[in-house]
Amino acid sequence: MRSATRPEIPNPWRAFLDDVDREIPGEIALHCLGGFIAALYSDLPRPTNDLAYVDVVPHDAMELLQRIAGADSALAKKHRVHLQPVGVAGLPDSYAERLTEISPMSLRRLRLFALEPHDLALSKLARNSPVDRSDVAQLAKAVPLDPRILRARYRAELRPIIIGDSERHDRTLEMWIEAYFGS
Repeated sequence: MRSATRPEIPNPWRAFLDDVDREIPGEIALHCLGGFIAALYSDLPRPTNDLAYVDVVPHDAMELLQRIAGADSALAKKHRVHLQPVGVAGLPDSYAERLTEISPMSLRRLRLFALEPHDLALSKLARNSPVDRSDVAQLAKAVPLDPRILRARYRAELRPIIIGDSERHDRTLEMWIEAYFGS
């Protein structure tokens, strides 16, 4: 997991994460995705009130983390944002090798790792909702995404592990590339 210049995390997120960090007894790492991460990579026109994560290390910390910072927690009520586990996500096989740490320097125990932008875009492929398409379009412009990397990573790391109609995913990816990159 690489670390680059960490993005500035705005409030209420910053204050919420500082409070979570104070509450947890030991180090916990989250593999983060979704609108929160898309907003860090680009200037999303929509706010998000959840920080979605696909993995927590150690895994047995998930219940504690949800009690402290989940949707029904006191911290969520205080800050009006929360942590949200994602049960199933379509992620490229080697996504963890490309995670980037985004934890604010003030955090001592909570470590946040963001999906690399191409992996983040591919994580939205299966659902392909209007919000997902909007996020990918914004990432394509702001990052910018490289359609060759999307195709290559999809073919090598995501398509072989897709459950369900892989041809539908093929068509969706090609539709995105045509719409967002004109190629």
